[in-house]
Amino acid sequence: MREIFTGLPWWVKWIAVPVIALVVFGGLIASVVGFVIGLLFKVLVFVALVGGLVYVVRKFTSGSSSRSDW
Repeated sequence: MREIFTGLPWWVKWIAVPVIALVVFGGLIASVVGFVIGLLFKVLVFVALVGGLVYVVRKFTSGSSSRSDW
């Protein structure tokens, strides 16, 4: 593989080959990046909802236990 690229100009190695790779695998790369970003967003939403639920439950349980003793 190294012998193939030795005779080529620099712009073929550093511009043309990556552009061809992006054209061929661009859809796959975009779908993987979109999946990862969507997954991170869902994880952040999950963490925020669980944190809000824990906050609300602790607020109500601490408030109700001080008001009424069983």
